Amino acid sequence: MMPLVYISLEQAIETHRKTVEVSGGGAMGHLDLGRLESVLEHIQNDLYYPEFEDKLTHLFFSANKFHCFQDGNKRIAISLGAQFLLLNGYVFAATRFLREMENISYHVAAGRIDKDLLKEVISAVIEDRAEDEVLKMKILHAISEDLP
Repeated sequence: MMPLVYISLEQAIETHRKTVEVSGGGAMGHLDLGRLESVLEHIQNDLYYPEFEDKLTHLFFSANKFHCFQDGNKRIAISLGAQFLLLNGYVFAATRFLREMENISYHVAAGRIDKDLLKEVISAVIEDRAEDEVLKMKILHAISEDLP
């Protein structure tokens, strides 16, 4: 197995800039780059995050929830996740990830999808299990809990 390629803080900042520019704008400011840097370093620890899916899940969840940027935190979670996939040779999974994760990102930010369910979703995207009915029901249950 090839060693994984990780995203640097500088790459993440540039990805944020490009993401905000391309996706309709917003504030470019940073709120907590130290926290983002910590996440980017922490996912390299194989004891905490032994599998690629664990690393990607923590990166996505943290970028989404930690509000390291003034604007675009849900978008940067998607962009950094796709970038991590591409850097590590998951080209087809990255395309699916970009397509599938927009709604998921919204529900993670709203607190409806927890980290465990997010890992299941990310694993399904990587493995191209779009028709996983059990997972679809878990997602539906999670996002509809607080709806009238």
